[in-house]
Amino acid sequence: MGSRRALLLPNRKGILSTMAAICLFGVATMPLPAENWPQWRGPFLNGSTTETNLPDTFSKTENVLWAAPLPGPGHATPIIWEDAVFINSPDADGNLVLLCLDRQTGKVRWQKQVAAGNKTNGRNNMSSCSPVTDGKTVWTMFGTGDLAAYDFSGKELWTRHLAKEYGRFVINWLYGCSPLLYQDRLYVEVLRRGPDDSFVLCVDPKTGSNIWQHVRPTDASGESQEAYSTPMPCSCGGKTQIVVVGGDYVTGEDADTGEELWRGGGLRNFRHLSDSRLVPSPVIADGMIYVCGAKGNPFLAFHQCGSGDITSNGLAWSSKEYSTDCVTPLFYQDKLLMLNGDRQLMVCFDPTSGEVKWKQPLGVSDIFRASPTGADGKIYCFSERATVVVLSATDGKVLSTIAMNEGDQSDEGLSHSTIAAAQGCLFVRTPNHLYCIGKHSLR
Repeated sequence: MGSRRALLLPNRKGILSTMAAICLFGVATMPLPAENWPQWRGPFLNGSTTETNLPDTFSKTENVLWAAPLPGPGHATPIIWEDAVFINSPDADGNLVLLCLDRQTGKVRWQKQVAAGNKTNGRNNMSSCSPVTDGKTVWTMFGTGDLAAYDFSGKELWTRHLAKEYGRFVINWLYGCSPLLYQDRLYVEVLRRGPDDSFVLCVDPKTGSNIWQHVRPTDASGESQEAYSTPMPCSCGGKTQIVVVGGDYVTGEDADTGEELWRGGGLRNFRHLSDSRLVPSPVIADGMIYVCGAKGNPFLAFHQCGSGDITSNGLAWSSKEYSTDCVTPLFYQDKLLMLNGDRQLMVCFDPTSGEVKWKQPLGVSDIFRASPTGADGKIYCFSERATVVVLSATDGKVLSTIAMNEGDQSDEGLSHSTIAAAQGCLFVRTPNHLYCIGKHSLR
């Protein structure tokens, strides 16, 4: 059986201590439970997993357990729960579909049309949001504003069209925020240009009905009002807050009511473009909130619990030299790892002080838009041209560089999907295929 810990955000040091104690009592041969990858940033919502025994080298044929053809190109990350793999995709007719694949074979169990009207703008299309699951239900969202829930047999449980309810999603490069599932609530962020308000929505995942909808104001202008980030949870004084970044601010919303509790600025300085969207999601770890400004604007670290305006008094440290445009940072093995996808540079920060511990060029000229994954002591990076660069999480040493490109060099042939690590395997999405990669045969 796979792990059922996925949405509980456990204390990882506590897990390791427990396992060490088990080994001391002579059960050292007990295998670690396999981990799921239940939503976009994985089981701990920081890009990391406890999975081990993963390959550091592979190809389109080596260590490939299966390669499943996809109905169209898309940037959603695959979501894995035990023997089910879920992925969003457009099809050849412009429909937007959710697929369920068998993890052991890659065969399609079922495919459901959620919406119609796929379109492409630049490097993005309407299938960039990743699904989310709790092991019984899977929820999916598309750039059209269609939000739906299915059980694992493919039965539709409920569906909503948020763009019809709350107005058109006016976002230049098309909507791409993934839903967040946390403590039996589903959170959806819509940060867009006017005339309609930006908002955060909290939904009952069983029924699809609103728990609350909170308007999120901003004084940003133009494209700076837009965001492609995913909200993340944090705990303050035993209460959950939902952290949202975009519109030139990071904010903390009360998970029970949607009320804004605090707000931090400083994400945009005017040496760079004054009108630019924000892509990276916040990272929450060890009492800190890490956020990236758009297009190389500062990388900021705020203390986790604050109130009111935290722009100055809540700021722990910032980095103007090392930041990123599209890539969400990774927190792994007590390290804060920032990939600058345009400079092809991985930077390791001390999470508390912001001191740079090491930096490592990736050694390729590709642009990186997918976020890095931390697993088995390694960091997996995936470029637009489907090049995988595997680094050591200890010192950043490049372990391997792997070409997974399938020949299409157009915008529709680009890869932005984050690599998922689950159930002893890596799941790598190219424009045409989903690859399941592992060291040994599946059972």
